[in-house]
Amino acid sequence: MKTKSIYFILLAIAFIASSCASRKVTRIDPQEQIDLSGRWNDIDSKQVAEQMSRDVLSKPWLARFEGRNERPPVVIVGIIVNRSHEHIEAETFVKDIEVEFINSGKVRVVSSDLFREKLREERESQQTNASPETQKRLAAELGADFMLFGTINSTVDEYKKERVVNYKVNLELADLETTEKVWIGDKEIKKYIKN
Repeated sequence: MKTKSIYFILLAIAFIASSCASRKVTRIDPQEQIDLSGRWNDIDSKQVAEQMSRDVLSKPWLARFEGRNERPPVVIVGIIVNRSHEHIEAETFVKDIEVEFINSGKVRVVSSDLFREKLREERESQQTNASPETQKRLAAELGADFMLFGTINSTVDEYKKERVVNYKVNLELADLETTEKVWIGDKEIKKYIKN
């Protein structure tokens, strides 16, 4: 009995050791497209953000605004709700859109409400803790002219060992003062997965 127990313990240790030794990690180019699971991933997020940002910034609302105001519009990227069948970190997608907007130079981007709260706390702290020449003024924030918001949806069609997943991202840009929707766009990604 004792010999059997020792045998099973040694067998378990050998199995664990061999499974640990077989794992290999390789560094790859972050731009390389790899899709292991078929789920929404970083490449999908970047591609959709890039294409939708390019679309929204090419539409007439931008020229109309600049013609009336002689300055680029200020945009805040609001909530993008994940209504898909899987967990998608919408904050990553929001950041990808902000990067595209800022790098375009066509619009100015202000922080979301969570970050604005932190910035306000810091400005308040500076009023008593920073030297007068380096204090940042209160009530000097840049007000947004437009807010971008939307949803990420998905549908799944499955039969035996085959599956088609369709992701659809719907975004809308609205004038904060008038609530007029000045742009609506959508982008789809379809993935065919065969096991």
